[in-house]
Amino acid sequence: MATTKPTTSAELLELGLEPDLGPAETVSAIQRLWATNHSSASKIARALATLPIPEAAEMLAAMEHGASGSNRREIRRALFKLHQRGVEIPNETVERSKPASDLSDAGLSAVLSPIDGDGARIAWILKSRANGGLRRLWGVVSEQEGLVGITLDNLTRKELRTERKELEKRAGVALIDADWHLADFILSEAWRNTPESRRREIGDFLATRSELIGAALPSSFDHPIYAEFADSLGNEPSLDLMKEPEIAGWHLPPEVVKPYADEAADLRNSVIVLNRIQQEERVNLVIERAIVEIFGGPVGERLRRHLEDTAYYYARTRRLHEAAGTAAAAAQIRDHADLKRSPFFQALTRAQLGAQIAESEQHEREEPRLIMTPAEAMRARQQAVERRRGLSR
Repeated sequence: MATTKPTTSAELLELGLEPDLGPAETVSAIQRLWATNHSSASKIARALATLPIPEAAEMLAAMEHGASGSNRREIRRALFKLHQRGVEIPNETVERSKPASDLSDAGLSAVLSPIDGDGARIAWILKSRANGGLRRLWGVVSEQEGLVGITLDNLTRKELRTERKELEKRAGVALIDADWHLADFILSEAWRNTPESRRREIGDFLATRSELIGAALPSSFDHPIYAEFADSLGNEPSLDLMKEPEIAGWHLPPEVVKPYADEAADLRNSVIVLNRIQQEERVNLVIERAIVEIFGGPVGERLRRHLEDTAYYYARTRRLHEAAGTAAAAAQIRDHADLKRSPFFQALTRAQLGAQIAESEQHEREEPRLIMTPAEAMRARQQAVERRRGLSR
């Protein structure tokens, strides 16, 4: 990749840089500017995004260490733009390398795990103590059950680092440093979704939360992934996302998907519709109806939240391509797009129905059925007639 060709852009001119400098020289000039003026973080990030060289990505990664809010979003957007232009992003995960003491202005920070195949995750909210160490609100969240457990404890920063490493080793996944507002919203939303009968079992969440956070319970959250990946939200999500465990492992509730799965299975096993093309056309109609009816309601909102937080996790573990695609999928639900025309949502729905059909077939093999469907009865009758013909010969 050439590094000597002069680069000019409105972003560079806005910083007062010479227009005839090459990309490498421009980065050096920006570094000198950054050393004396940290107030121009967003402008500098936009300028670096126009310089498709490793030095620009390295500077952005270094700037991200102390960034927050809109500046941090602009830096991440610039990194993504460089990644799209073929620049390799530094391998170290900046979010994970931040020390536990690097807390927000409110003295709060957070740590999140990815969402596992059962829809469960861990959320920590940390607050520094005046006499040293931290207070930690530890929550376990389930997408289907709500808030599963909550504890509040005190620990040293060394103990925090040790526990984090041990947990990552046991689970085989990386935990990420996160915006505490997001972690607070995740826990608060989970508490709201917890059945009233189970709330007493998990303890007094509101009182426990108030030990760290004085603000009212959040009712909404402006997810940062939409700003970070604004330039790619209009793209169709890649089907390769179906290979990712955080996407492929997501499951619809059986009671939601089963009626559509049964209908699709009956169509494929039908002895009346003999034409394979006709069968597939009718199955496609079932798929489209399932997409509209399932993802147009509360289940769709749950999937949107899953995709938003998964995109957030991908972005903070430097999987920017996957993050952009997942954010685009979440945006389609948010914006009420025509999901039945989306290859990604078609593939996702087919996978859900296929898994339910396979489970039903396995159950049928393990437990003999006393009641036959009409199609099964017709096939059994035809087989009996053929057996009688064979015996009479």
